[in-house]
Amino acid sequence: MPRRTGPTRKLPYDPEAAVAHLSAADPKLAKLIARVGPLTMRLAAGQSPFEALTESIIYQQLNGKAAATIHARLIASFQPNAFPNVIAGHLAANSVHPSPQDFLDAPTPQLRAAGLSANKTLALRDLAAKTLDGTVPSLAAIRRMSDHAIIDHLTQVRGIGKWTVEMLLIFRLGRPDIFPTSDYGVRKGFALTFQNLKPTTKVTPALLPTPAQLERRAKKWQPYRSVASWYMWRACDLSKPAAQLPED
Repeated sequence: MPRRTGPTRKLPYDPEAAVAHLSAADPKLAKLIARVGPLTMRLAAGQSPFEALTESIIYQQLNGKAAATIHARLIASFQPNAFPNVIAGHLAANSVHPSPQDFLDAPTPQLRAAGLSANKTLALRDLAAKTLDGTVPSLAAIRRMSDHAIIDHLTQVRGIGKWTVEMLLIFRLGRPDIFPTSDYGVRKGFALTFQNLKPTTKVTPALLPTPAQLERRAKKWQPYRSVASWYMWRACDLSKPAAQLPED
């Protein structure tokens, strides 16, 4: 599950109604909800699809602290005199996100110096180009699009797969009925909640549910499968020793 960074805004749907629906539809999920408590998910505020996907690409296959540092360095590298003063993982309050054209114009050594891999550098340049040509819609346009249309458009970008778009739909656009069946945390949380996986058991692929198993039970969670996914992630948190629980 992506880490939340920067200012936030409320969900575009009623979280209490969503939780009530899920609790009534699935008694076993209701027990998990009772343990976890209210839905506290909030959305990143003010990010365009280009900005959100830039962050998503940087965070791929990295731990949160390392990714946050690279992200902050990258943004600061476009602002004179800012780069040497970046504190790991923190952007200055007056930071301005570079435009797609800025990314295309930037020399490769500048992008690599921030900590980007060669593949992520190419992915960000492709994201910038596809934002300029309209493949990546504006925020106003994307809000009018269906979930499937957004996935179809954004997975045309190098380095952007379905999972990355699903995270954008849940945590940036606040779509209520997204169910990322390939997500490890969702699969593990499901196994802990519905398949009697013990927290102390070493997880192997054979112990995790298949997409078909997930989708079969999730039919009763519609139209709030995003919220159910959030509780699957929380189930994983509950299985950890208290000292390892992440900050929300």
